[in-house]
Amino acid sequence: MKLTHLGHAAVLVEVANRRLLIDPGNFSDQWHRTTDLDAVLVTHLHNDHIDPEHIPALVEANPDALVRVEPQVLQAHDVARAEGLGAEDTLRIGEVTITAVGGQHAVIHRDIPMIGNIGLVITAPGEPTFFHPGDSLSAVPAGVDILAVPAYGPWAAMKETVDFARAVGAQQGFAIHDGLLSERGIGLVSERISAMTPTQLVDLRGAGAHEF
Repeated sequence: MKLTHLGHAAVLVEVANRRLLIDPGNFSDQWHRTTDLDAVLVTHLHNDHIDPEHIPALVEANPDALVRVEPQVLQAHDVARAEGLGAEDTLRIGEVTITAVGGQHAVIHRDIPMIGNIGLVITAPGEPTFFHPGDSLSAVPAGVDILAVPAYGPWAAMKETVDFARAVGAQQGFAIHDGLLSERGIGLVSERISAMTPTQLVDLRGAGAHEF
């Protein structure tokens, strides 16, 4: 399995001869020219996870890609070929299995209405299991080998992130959702996660594809 961090929450997954792009949001432009995709997957409707300005061009440039999104995205954004992927739904693309887990975004504030969120568990025969949680720390799927750890969001504190990484128990991982952090902030979070949980983080920012 090869994983490329394309800025903030965007991750390119290359596994079992398939290419899957998760959360092409507006905090990054590194994913804009991505082609040869088999699927575009979106965990929830916030613009830092789906960029309404640029996703039409991405979908057009990948005519054979399935587009599967958390169901509320369909109401908020007009995306060609998009279909809903709800919590506990499973999508199979060749030998790759994508399982949606969770169902709700983390609480930002009690006065802000809740929205949906799906975490994505990606597996293939003979490959490690990868988990991208979107914007929630509540779903803790079993058997995860590689964890995308949200470094910071207005919906999380470090104590919650540490407990989440401990509960998932993945041996390897990398930080995502880092668009609101300075270089020192990202370093601090990464050091704490690696020191206090079983998950040893690799810095994938600007590193290209990393094989796990």
